[in-house]
Amino acid sequence: MQKNRLEAFSDGVIAIIITIMVLELKVPHGADWADLQGLLPAFLSYALSFIYIGIYWNNHHHMLHMVRHVNGVILWANTHLLFWISLMPFATAWMGENHFAVVPTVVYGVALFMPALAYFLLQTAIIREQGPQSILKKAVGSDLKGKISPVLYLAAILLAFRCPWLADVIYVLVAFMWLIPDRRIERILGES
Repeated sequence: MQKNRLEAFSDGVIAIIITIMVLELKVPHGADWADLQGLLPAFLSYALSFIYIGIYWNNHHHMLHMVRHVNGVILWANTHLLFWISLMPFATAWMGENHFAVVPTVVYGVALFMPALAYFLLQTAIIREQGPQSILKKAVGSDLKGKISPVLYLAAILLAFRCPWLADVIYVLVAFMWLIPDRRIERILGES
């Protein structure tokens, strides 16, 4: 089957997720700069989550450029990814409203770890469908960032029990690691 419906559905779900996240930002009661100060933790967690969702959307978009057709396994792997991404608004709001407290920071880490795992499973399903000479396999190569990220998320989750702010620093560092442009897929598509 063609990939167009998968792309359209994924784009729609991701757009809704971002909309839900921004609706969690509450308008302050008051018209002074000081009234905005209490919203800073919620805004910072929103900004970080927006960046993460943007990273997933960009990488998903690039990955699907390398797919000719999809099967049932790919459809379910994609749905699995979208499920975990859809929990990010909850984790984002909880962490922001509770000023990066221990348990919300741990849950936020899980909300980052699970989509990373789901993305890996989707990538694996696509490569398996395309065969051992897959252009996606060639493009991702050893996938160092894809392997390091879940390890860093797990480390941050464990660290959050003792020092939540340090876990948040790791979450930000992983996001920055993914913001560095990765031209592997674009390069492979240009060669094809």
